Amino acid sequence: MPTFSDIVPMKPYAQRTPDEQYKNMLRDVLENGVEAISQQGTNAITRIGSIPMRFRLENGFPMITERNMNPKMATLPVTIWQQAIGEICGFINGARTVTELEKYGCYWWDMWCTEKKCSKRGLPAGDLGPGSYGAAFHDFPTSEGTPFNQFQHIVEQIKEEPQLRTHFVSPWIPQYVGRGKGKTQKVVVCPCHGWINIRIVNNKLTLHMMQRSGDTPIGVPSNMVQYAALTMMLAHVTGTEAYEYVHTISDAHIFVDQIFAVEKMLERESRPLPTMKINTEKTNLFDFRREDFELSDYNPHPGIKGIPVAI
Repeated sequence: MPTFSDIVPMKPYAQRTPDEQYKNMLRDVLENGVEAISQQGTNAITRIGSIPMRFRLENGFPMITERNMNPKMATLPVTIWQQAIGEICGFINGARTVTELEKYGCYWWDMWCTEKKCSKRGLPAGDLGPGSYGAAFHDFPTSEGTPFNQFQHIVEQIKEEPQLRTHFVSPWIPQYVGRGKGKTQKVVVCPCHGWINIRIVNNKLTLHMMQRSGDTPIGVPSNMVQYAALTMMLAHVTGTEAYEYVHTISDAHIFVDQIFAVEKMLERESRPLPTMKINTEKTNLFDFRREDFELSDYNPHPGIKGIPVAI
């Protein structure tokens, strides 16, 4: 059996301050955003440069409580938060197909990887493409022709030179995401998240995830989970303290058919964040899987049915 440990010195649940940051970000988008045309065909209330969210992990793991991220799934063996962690584990290991991601416990990519969508980009069905997260993180193309593993490099660099300000990872491979005359996009969805800057100060690790585009009611809560989990994984394997997770979004949006759900979440009281433990027997970043995380102290409001997902 794995040994789960609270590697973050979290406060006891009763002493944690209920977190308002996610609701404040949603409110900012609704109140200060403008309605814009979206490629998906549904207009979205769009806020360029939303309010940053900054989570000191001692106050709990940044999983929203405004709706349930841990529901029982009738047809799947995993919940939403487990799929999110499974996805990031797959991406840092280079997964770029639906089949590969399902092996990591992430089952939501099939709707974006249909034969029609993939063939439009010259890709086989089920392939996210060479411009996708897994390809960029694990097999970034180089002029020398040898793929570059960004996370392997970052772990090595943190161990050797923790004081540097250049612990940076990018999901963006420009030649595969561009559009226009004479250009063929080689990715089913241009990367929306995953610009990562890691800073080590006094052996405390802060991970800042900068997001290009964020569907705030649906996608962002899963992004919060997976990059906070990545913060814990990176701290554990580099011998640092998982101190803080910071999340900023350039294009934060709420599709107009999602407004009802956002208004319902804004009406709900904020609750303390949960506890997340990690399997400390794992010492290699690439060995972590969704099963290596254990959630407790989670007391969310009920789920909200019928929130549309823009494809």
